[in-house]
Amino acid sequence: MSPVKPFVIVGGGLAAGKAAEALREHGHSGPLLIIGDEPERPYLRPPLSKGYLLGKEERDSIFVHPEDWYTEHGVDLFLGTSVRAVDGRAREVELDDGRRVPYAKLLLATGSSPRRLSIPGADLDNVLYLRRVGDSERLKTAFTEGAKIVVIGGGWIGLETAAAARMAGAEVTVLEHSELPLLKVLGREAAEVFAGLHKDHGVDLRPRAQVESITGTRGRVDGVTLADGSHLAADAVVVGIGITPNVRLAEEAGLDVRNGIVTDQHLRTSVPDIYAAGDVANAYHPLLDRHIRVEHWANALNQPDTAALSMLGADAVYDRLPYFYTDQYDLGMEYVGYTEPGGYDRVVFRGNVAERQFIAFWMSGNRVLAGMSVNVWDVIDPIRSLILSEAGVDDARLADPGVPLESLLP
Repeated sequence: MSPVKPFVIVGGGLAAGKAAEALREHGHSGPLLIIGDEPERPYLRPPLSKGYLLGKEERDSIFVHPEDWYTEHGVDLFLGTSVRAVDGRAREVELDDGRRVPYAKLLLATGSSPRRLSIPGADLDNVLYLRRVGDSERLKTAFTEGAKIVVIGGGWIGLETAAAARMAGAEVTVLEHSELPLLKVLGREAAEVFAGLHKDHGVDLRPRAQVESITGTRGRVDGVTLADGSHLAADAVVVGIGITPNVRLAEEAGLDVRNGIVTDQHLRTSVPDIYAAGDVANAYHPLLDRHIRVEHWANALNQPDTAALSMLGADAVYDRLPYFYTDQYDLGMEYVGYTEPGGYDRVVFRGNVAERQFIAFWMSGNRVLAGMSVNVWDVIDPIRSLILSEAGVDDARLADPGVPLESLLP
C-alpha cells in the first residue's frame, strides 16, 4: 500500500497558517505540510507597518501560532524552502533542492511581492521595501530622531511607514505620482482627509512627483532626484509602489492566471486538487458577481476556512465583503465593501470630516456599496449589513448622526 499523500500548503503568511488550522478543525487527520521560503514560521504582515514597526508589539506577537502548535497538531514545517515547480498531472511539488513531494490536495498561498523601482540608484543600500519581518526591522533602525526619510508612493504602506517615521521623530517627505495619496482607492473626498492628516503631522507631501533617480555616496543612498531637477536629501528611501501577486508557480503549472490565480467561489483553481487563497487569489465573488483579488489581511484571515472545506470536499463558498483597516497617528479607520474608481455616484458623509471623526458611504443610486469609519467605533457590522441588504437609503437619513444605522436596515 502506498503511503497517504499529504495536503500541502505553499506559503508562509497568515493564509498558510490559518489554512493548516482550518484543515485540522474541519477534521483532516492525514499528513499536512507547510512549505515557506522564509526562515520564520507563518506570521501576520499588518504589524510590520503598524504595531511592530512602531515598537508597540513584541516580535512574538506577529506569529499566527505559537511554535509548539505545529508539533501538537501534526503539521510539518519546511521553512527556508522554495518550491521550484508544481506538477499538476503527477500531483507533486518540486523543491529547490530537487526533492519531489507528492500531494493529495495543494493550496497555493504564495502571497505577493513589492513592486521594485527600476531607476538609477534603486539598488543602493538603505533603499527599503516592506514585505517581510526583516524589512520592518530595517525600517525601525532607519526611523530615528532627525533622520531624513523619503517615501516613494502614497498608498497604505507608504502612508503607514510615513506615520511611523514621523512618530519616531524623522523628517518625512512623501512623493505621490497623482494629486492626492489614496486617490484611486478612496476617491477625492476621502483621500483629502488622509492628505490633511499627514500635513498636520508635518509630512512634506509632494503630489504629481516623478522620481528620476536615487543618488548615493559610497554605495549608500543620500538623496532622491525628481524630474523637475530638485534634489531631496535622504538617509533612507522607502519604496511603496504596490505589490505583484506571486503567480510564477501557477503560471508554469498551466493554471488560469489573470491578475492573480483565478479561482471559483470555492477557491478551486482551473487545475483539479489545486486551490488558492489570500493576496494571490483572484476569486469569483458571488455577491459582487465578478472576480476580485483583495490585497488585505482579512482575506488571508478568512479565505483559508473556505479553502480548507473545499479541499475536504465540502460545498463552501467565500462571499465575505472585503474589509481593511489602517492606523496612522491618532487616526483609526475601518473600511468594508467594494467599489472601483468610477463605480459609484457620490460619497455621503456622517459626522465631522474636519475633525476626522466620521463615517463615509460610497453610493450607487440609493444603495450603499461601501462604508468607511474614521475614529468612530463599533459601526462596521451595521455598515456591512446595510451593504448586504441592498436597501434603498435616503442620503439625509444616512448623513444624520442622530439616526441609528440599524434603523436604516429593512
